[in-house]
Amino acid sequence: MNSNIRKCLILLVLCLLIIPFLSAEIRLPRIIGSNMVIQRNQECKIWGWADKGEKVSVAFKDEKLKTRTAKTGRWVITLPAMEAGGPFEMIIEGKNRIELNGILIGDVWICSGQSNMVWPLERLPIAKTESAAADYPEIRLFTVPNNIQYTPVEDVPGGEWQKCAAESVLKFSAVGYYFGRHLHHELDVPIGLLSTNWGGTNIETWTSGEAISTVEGFAEKVAGLADFNPEEVIDKERAEVQKLLDQYTGDEPGLVDGLAIWADPELDMTGWGLMDLPQRWENAGLTGVDGVVWFRYEFDLKGEILWRDLTLELGPIDDSDMTWINGHLIGETNQERNTNRAYQVPAMHLQEGRNVIAIRVKDEQGRGGLFGPKGSLRIVSGDFHMSLAGSWRYRVSPVGLRVNLDGFLGPNNYPTLLFNGMINPLLNYSVRGAIWYQGESNAGRAYQYRQLLPLMINDWRKQWGRPDMPFFFVQLANFKQPVDEPGESDWAELREAQAMALDLPFTGMAVIIDIGEADNIHPANKLDVGERLALSALKVAYGREIVHSGPIYKEMTIDGSHAIISYDHTGSGLKVKDRYGYLRGFAIAGADRIFYWTRAYIEGDKVIVHSDKVPVPVAVRYGWADNPDDVNLYNMEGLPASPFRTDEWPGITFPEK
Repeated sequence: MNSNIRKCLILLVLCLLIIPFLSAEIRLPRIIGSNMVIQRNQECKIWGWADKGEKVSVAFKDEKLKTRTAKTGRWVITLPAMEAGGPFEMIIEGKNRIELNGILIGDVWICSGQSNMVWPLERLPIAKTESAAADYPEIRLFTVPNNIQYTPVEDVPGGEWQKCAAESVLKFSAVGYYFGRHLHHELDVPIGLLSTNWGGTNIETWTSGEAISTVEGFAEKVAGLADFNPEEVIDKERAEVQKLLDQYTGDEPGLVDGLAIWADPELDMTGWGLMDLPQRWENAGLTGVDGVVWFRYEFDLKGEILWRDLTLELGPIDDSDMTWINGHLIGETNQERNTNRAYQVPAMHLQEGRNVIAIRVKDEQGRGGLFGPKGSLRIVSGDFHMSLAGSWRYRVSPVGLRVNLDGFLGPNNYPTLLFNGMINPLLNYSVRGAIWYQGESNAGRAYQYRQLLPLMINDWRKQWGRPDMPFFFVQLANFKQPVDEPGESDWAELREAQAMALDLPFTGMAVIIDIGEADNIHPANKLDVGERLALSALKVAYGREIVHSGPIYKEMTIDGSHAIISYDHTGSGLKVKDRYGYLRGFAIAGADRIFYWTRAYIEGDKVIVHSDKVPVPVAVRYGWADNPDDVNLYNMEGLPASPFRTDEWPGITFPEK
């Protein structure tokens, strides 16, 4: 074949490859499709991509609007505000024709957050009954797939609008469904629910780079994303991890035929490393490591405490653990990564002076280790508390050891990753408002959350061009083991930060301090969560004259040795949920800052708090614990009071960033 013929063939192939791109058909984003809900009473954009300069028309109801595609290949047509109704058909035409069917006009709500918003209906104990009754053709569901992006993108990688029915609802967010169902019943208009969530994520990954860069410590991380190369980072990390693992080779597996060699209090620990706990071991250098890692910690006991049984609290462990004290196995849990470990330690296993904890942690996949907040790692017995947070010895076992960096770059590695991939593609889609269930992953930085939550709310409002966009959020439930005595709590501080966001207009908070579970970070009662969010929406977004909140702390006054607490949102009056009328969950302190549990009582629309141990009260706290399991103050409408404190003494998360 001569050179001229070869050149002609090459040109022909190139032309064949280029021609399809020169006459590209109209393409729509995933969010624009059959069965979608268009936001009522707002102008709404329909958009997509086609050839540069191509004529595009959109026919919907009595409107037929036209435009030309911009140089970028993007086109946008804005529909006028319309009343609720449907179903309707939409015809989009350019070089090709697209027909969309079953379109409704109603209210569209964003449902976002971490795993408790992700939690699908199918994982609830009542899933079978609930799904069988979920015949709501005017509720439409769209789930955004998980999508990490280092710069903002214009579309999501998948998803489609579905009618709410027995099968489709099972995979959908339970909180989102219950919220939408309640609104549909009350408003009698179509409801569209956009579920965009990712379990275990922090709030900064859901915030735009523009906004999060204004917070100390985040600007450099956001700037670094502009030139980010994931492959280079993974290759570098793989080399670093392998170098580290080479230090922990050998034949000693730690556990042989049930004999815990590495739990021996007299073990020679030469070659063991140091790791600050609690934290995921990936954050401490064991990136991508799956397998078994042993941890050891020494603590001293003396005096009367030696005669007591203790409780060893370890927080959640990913995935499985076996735990010894002084060589005695005191507990084990298998494949329960979100379950708090709390093991009883008989006094007979303790000794005066040095005591040794050994924990064998096995992680099957993903992240591993003891990952709860600092306050979750401790020894307790009555009024005795000893923190175990700090430097532990650790050693990687060669048993089943493997390194998997496939999921190394997760949604929390950098701020703004999920905003880029799971929020930015939705910003042209008109919505009524948003509901948000997140905070667990930021509990260790609760003071910072005081800034981050309002920042994200205002950021979303700016990005959607809706400064008055309603935004409703869930205050964290009670979780982890109840405490015997008043103390500090990062979860309580996170709840406080959430309540502070109510200072923003057009917001509301669903208090669920009464429906959590000590050993389950994912409480099964998602019905009350969704319906309490819906109450806030009906009041704030729709102007209904209803009681939408339980009592919220307003102010404290002192009368002698009594503290008098006033509330907002008392509804028809305050109520105690207790067969004997006892009001629980209150603690009081004087200038020495030592809190004592105390009984309180209702007097009219106020609560009176008093203790003989505190003749001159200075501060009162209510429900101030990870799990204040006995709080029982409500209003007559059955909505629980939010935990609070009257003091502003620095908390345990104050320095954390």
